[in-house]
Amino acid sequence: MDTILITGGAGFIGSQLCGRLLAEGKRLRILDNFDPFYAEGIKRRRLSKFGDGADANWELYEGDIRKPEDCARAVEGVSAVVHLAALAGVRPSIAKPRRYMDVNVTGTQTLLEALQNRPEVPFVFGSSSSVYGGNKKVPFAESDPVDRPVSPYAASKKAGEVLCHSHHHLYGNPITCLRFFTVYGPGQRPEMAIHLFSRKILNGEPIQLFGDGSTSRDYTFVSDIVDGLRSALSHAAGYRIYNLGGSANTSLSELIQMIEATLGKKAIIERRPEQPGDVRKTYADIELARTDLGYEPKVSLEDGLREFADWYSKERQEGHLP
Repeated sequence: MDTILITGGAGFIGSQLCGRLLAEGKRLRILDNFDPFYAEGIKRRRLSKFGDGADANWELYEGDIRKPEDCARAVEGVSAVVHLAALAGVRPSIAKPRRYMDVNVTGTQTLLEALQNRPEVPFVFGSSSSVYGGNKKVPFAESDPVDRPVSPYAASKKAGEVLCHSHHHLYGNPITCLRFFTVYGPGQRPEMAIHLFSRKILNGEPIQLFGDGSTSRDYTFVSDIVDGLRSALSHAAGYRIYNLGGSANTSLSELIQMIEATLGKKAIIERRPEQPGDVRKTYADIELARTDLGYEPKVSLEDGLREFADWYSKERQEGHLP
């Protein structure tokens, strides 16, 4: 049976993609180094749900995408690669720009190098809406210029796309770059806004609101992102870039009000100045993904927040979350 390599398969998006592919009967290899950006136990618990033993249909390679020997071992014999391993987050990247470049750029190049003699293997790269920087034209389209990122994280993702293009040109692998727009849902990382705000509201702690609340995002439910990833694996051809978003726009103030309504509890707001590196707005034009990949977001923000709240409540009751 063919094997698909998922780098960062213990992460938020990666683990959900793994669950989808395993349910389809696919065989997976997961490459992850369990970076301590957030608790390793959260990642291990995600993988534990896939089972183990001879019938599990997946294997874990603990390794680092920056190490050629780990990448060479991971790609051996695989039929496709989905590259989701990365350091995430705009604000942390400002504090540690060199580390973000090392992991996100050097790691991506090292993984691509491992495929130099495997031109038949399709490669799907998890990029980010952050590459659009302070783009004032909305919605953001793949044809828009993305040469002015406003954070090291954004720059690292743009660099990854450029490396992918260079590799495709030289070695021929079909490569698809997917620009994710603010992914949320059950299993979301603890530091991301919806998870962080929900925890603080339920615990009666203040939420830090950076700016006047008018900044806005295109929030995309994780199952919709997984739909896009799955379709990209089935439509690999040439070098392509697609937006994967919800094709909607919600302000920060509106988001907090929606979370309050979902949880049935008011937030305590602590106002702070706007943060360097944050963009004012993200909003995806998904027409290209709709046409080429059949991508169509299905989960509204209202429904997605309810699903997240149900998951969070269950996890708290079982003692897995604070």
